[in-house]
Amino acid sequence: MGRRLVLVLLLVLAPMVAAAQTFEPLAVLTASGPHRFQVEVARNDADRAQGLMYRRSLPPDRGMLFDFARVEPVSMWMQNTYVSLDMLFIRPDGTVARIAQRTEPLSTRQIPSGEPVLAVLELVAGTAERLGIKAGDKVEHPLFQRR
Repeated sequence: MGRRLVLVLLLVLAPMVAAAQTFEPLAVLTASGPHRFQVEVARNDADRAQGLMYRRSLPPDRGMLFDFARVEPVSMWMQNTYVSLDMLFIRPDGTVARIAQRTEPLSTRQIPSGEPVLAVLELVAGTAERLGIKAGDKVEHPLFQRR
């Protein structure tokens, strides 16, 4: 298959694959109250590698939760990701450790967690500022209840 055809297929199929995803409820508890989202959960290497790549938009009440299945320092990047994101790095107890706000689309720059984390929540850029989400806030999702 030619390289151009593969690229075209990826661009055409990626939104269809995304549409087939299932969503799970998640809440971020802040000083201003709980903020609820519907998130896709990336639980395996393939889903974590794909992430939100090739998406051209993300509704404000949606996001992606990356479950790394173990606690360790992680780095994210924005290669092939067209939507600027806020990345919430989350400890095993659901506490937000750090937030990388308004990440640069299509960048290969590494965005480090800064400490060992279990998960990363990606939301549309500006969400953390708009809702007052800060380090130390709590994320409610079954991923953090099993610990």
